[in-house]
Amino acid sequence: MAPARRLLIVANTPSENTARLARAAQKGAAAHGAPPLLFSPPDAGADDVLSARAVIVGTTENFGAMSGQIKDFFERIYYPCLEKTHAMPWALYVRAGKDGAGTLRGVQSVAAGLRWRLMLPPLLLRGEWRGAFIEECENLGAAAAAGLEAGIY
Repeated sequence: MAPARRLLIVANTPSENTARLARAAQKGAAAHGAPPLLFSPPDAGADDVLSARAVIVGTTENFGAMSGQIKDFFERIYYPCLEKTHAMPWALYVRAGKDGAGTLRGVQSVAAGLRWRLMLPPLLLRGEWRGAFIEECENLGAAAAAGLEAGIY
């Protein structure tokens, strides 16, 4: 039996602003479907991914790559999920102080190895903090949840 149309958000939130991004994605998703589960990377595991229908990953750009916590999350779930989550719908947002290109490549590489299917173009929140980032994450969550609820993903 397939899991309920549950959306899992795994987001690295080392600051209040990044926590606001995660909550915005959660808020947007909740407005368009079943309330999503929001976990920090250390608290999310393979069972959470296996019981989800889709995943949103939120990470900061750390030294030109994904955050260590997101990398640890992927390392812990990779093999338990490898043969069980083919075509898992997923989305990504990156909070990048610089260009974010290395972060995008790294996360997309892991997701490609898992054979996950990108639902929406990655959201790159680059440069100085802007309040508009909140709305962009809310829209990402809403679009992912609405597509999931409609059976598109």
